[in-house]
Amino acid sequence: MGRSSMVQLRFIGSGDAFGSGGRFNTCLEVRAAASVFLIDLGATSLVAMNALGVQRNPVRTILFSHLHGDHFGGLPFFLLDAQFVSGRKGPLTFAGPPGMEERVMQALDVFFPGAAATAWNFPLDFVELAPGRPHRLEGFAVRPFVVDHPSGAPSFALRVEVDGKTLCYSGDTAWTKSLADAARGADLFVTETYSLRMPVPFHLDLPTLKRHLPGIGAKRTILTHLGPEMLAHAAEAGIEVAHDGMAVEV
Repeated sequence: MGRSSMVQLRFIGSGDAFGSGGRFNTCLEVRAAASVFLIDLGATSLVAMNALGVQRNPVRTILFSHLHGDHFGGLPFFLLDAQFVSGRKGPLTFAGPPGMEERVMQALDVFFPGAAATAWNFPLDFVELAPGRPHRLEGFAVRPFVVDHPSGAPSFALRVEVDGKTLCYSGDTAWTKSLADAARGADLFVTETYSLRMPVPFHLDLPTLKRHLPGIGAKRTILTHLGPEMLAHAAEAGIEVAHDGMAVEV
C-alpha cells in the first residue's frame, strides 16, 4: 500500500442499538492523507456529528458492515442534510452489502415519503461489496468477510488498507473464523463486545473474544458496541474500550 503515514480513527458513535449508557449508534470516522471516510452510520449519527462538530462534506465514502438501523439508519438524515443543509457538491459513495441501494431508498421513503426520487445536487454512487474480494475505493481498499449476524443481507467484518495501515472493524457478529481472518495482524482491531459473560445470539461476549485474540495477533484492540453489563464493568475488561468522541492514531 506504499509509504506508511499516520491514520486517525474517531468514534463518532460507540454505542449499541439501544443507546445504552447514553452512547450514540455506531459510526467511525477515518482520516488519512488522501481520504476521509466513515464506517457505518447508525440512526443517531447526524446528531453525534453535530455534537462533535464533524464536517460532513469532506467525507467521500461511507462503508457499511450490515443493514441494521443502528448501523445504516442515519443515511436518510445524512443524505437530506447533504442536499439541504451542508450544501454538498462533491461526489459521495456508499459501499456495503448487496441490496444496500434498495434498502436505502426504502428507508428514505419510509422516513420522508417521496425522498427517494430526489434529484441530488451531488454525484451519488452505490458500490456492492462482494464477499472476500478486495475493492479499491478513493484512497483506500476494503475487503469484506461474511460474519454471523442475520440482517436481511450478508453482514460483514471489514478489513481496510489505508496509507500503509490495516484496520479491521468486526461489525456485529457471533464468533466465527472469518472474523479472525479479517482481523489477523491488523494494526487496529475495533470489535463489538456486547456482553460481559452471558453469550447473546449473533454477538460477541468478552470471554470468547479474549480466548481468540492471541491467535489473531492484532497490534491494538478496542472494544465498542457495549451492552449495559459490559459498560458497567468496562474498567475490568483488561482491553481498551471506546467512548463517543474518542480519537486514536494508528
